[in-house]
Amino acid sequence: MNAVSFTVFLLFFLAVTGVGFFAARWRRPENALHLDEWGLGGRGFGTVVSWFLLGGDLYTAYTFIAVPAAIYGMGASGFFAVPYTIIAWPLVFLFLPRLWSVARSRGYVTLADFARGRFGSRYLALAVALTGILATMPYIALQLVGIQAVLDTMGVGGSSGWSKDLPLLIAFAVLAAYTYSSGLRAPALIAFVKDTLVYVVVIVAVIYIPIRLGGYGHIFHDAAASLAQTNPATGQPKGSLIPGPKAQWSYATLAVGSAMALFMYPHSATGVLAAKDRNTVRRNLAIMPAYSLMLGLLSLLGFMALSAGIGKGVKGYNTQLAVPQLFQQMFPSWFAGVAFAAIGIGALVPAAIMSIAASNLFTRNVYREFIKPAATPAEETRVAKIVSLLVKLGALGFVLGIDKQFSIQLQLLGGIWILQTFPTVVSGLIGWGKHRSRWFHRWALLAGWAAGMAYGTYKAFGIPAPGKPGSHFGGSNAAIPGIGQLGYIGVTAFVLNLAVAAVLTLVLRALKQTDLPDETSPADYLTEAAPPSALTTSGAPLAP
Repeated sequence: MNAVSFTVFLLFFLAVTGVGFFAARWRRPENALHLDEWGLGGRGFGTVVSWFLLGGDLYTAYTFIAVPAAIYGMGASGFFAVPYTIIAWPLVFLFLPRLWSVARSRGYVTLADFARGRFGSRYLALAVALTGILATMPYIALQLVGIQAVLDTMGVGGSSGWSKDLPLLIAFAVLAAYTYSSGLRAPALIAFVKDTLVYVVVIVAVIYIPIRLGGYGHIFHDAAASLAQTNPATGQPKGSLIPGPKAQWSYATLAVGSAMALFMYPHSATGVLAAKDRNTVRRNLAIMPAYSLMLGLLSLLGFMALSAGIGKGVKGYNTQLAVPQLFQQMFPSWFAGVAFAAIGIGALVPAAIMSIAASNLFTRNVYREFIKPAATPAEETRVAKIVSLLVKLGALGFVLGIDKQFSIQLQLLGGIWILQTFPTVVSGLIGWGKHRSRWFHRWALLAGWAAGMAYGTYKAFGIPAPGKPGSHFGGSNAAIPGIGQLGYIGVTAFVLNLAVAAVLTLVLRALKQTDLPDETSPADYLTEAAPPSALTTSGAPLAP
């Protein structure tokens, strides 16, 4: 174990832990036992806090570990993450301000709350809630994979068994403790530290490492040569600097599907709904592309790891270790510790937000809707705190049960599922007219969701990890029916979902099936700030 790196890492970890517990006292509300306070930070975050929170929420261990690892293992195909974040911002600008407005007007805490109010169907809301919880678990697992990669690189823990997993379990316990105590305020404050560290490490890495490796021309030459070598597990070249003709459908559908799925995730919506007004949402969506630039630079670390010979000649090399080992090899020990801290904290912040968002879904749309409709706000908050712990335990199950060789599959697996909620949420947010506002029938949307979920899960289950016959959930691409090219399963499932919903809506309309009442009004979608009559003494809106 490198004592210097570990000491620096530990100091940062202890510092953010202290910040996490201090957050319970930051902007202390009059009534902390309210889901608007614990789960949405009092809905009072301004532009700066919201920008750091959304950045800390969306740019995760996926950014530092999974994307460069995919590029290290496959080449340019892993760059799909860069165009997807570029596509996402103008796309979500069309509907996220409207989501904030209607949620503020009606006191919605989750996307499932919105589905319940818009379509009048608690079963459609249940489908959105359960999908959000399910899709969040592998995403939290990806954060734990990032922490584990850093700990393994530093040589912390034993070689196998409990001693190997103990440091990860300790980090998990600390995360669980301050999330339970402080709610969304904890990751909001820690995000300042996390994002600052990330930017510092990225800027230093893209300047300092190429200097040591002989420049970018040398890096790309080495990466091309390494990717052209045959992968013993598949008998095919490992990858290429440019996606080949057979990979273009896969690249495009991964980018488009991931962009559509991004703000369907519960944690993404939570970060938006915590903003204090609609203008804060608009401003943040306008400046969030700064993180896309950072992601593009980070992606180059995969090529740098190939050029540096990281993992070269190691049979069955774990690609998720590529970036941490690159930092260990290239940086002085003290700065390697800073880089490891950026990765570790970059995993803790989104993991906290994700567990909070998933617990909000369970509490509002399962517990209160189906188990105890008369639950008080204080009881809701207590249940949410407990569920946030259980969600993290579920994520640990994903870490233990799925091959982590390409940890990016954890995120893409969740994307397949969460994309199936897109028709319900977005169709409810666009347009107001009698026919435009709710053209889809609630039962048709539910049937489409079921078809997309079943198809996507079945296809993903049948894909083995490369070189491991008989394994499952080892990839996210399959042949597109009618086209024959490989494409992202999530998009194919989404098209099936949309087709079933559209056809069944026409059938139900022909049978004169009526809609349930819509509790929202056109004015709700234009709210700029919470009306005074809707506020509690803490400044947060009352739940409906």
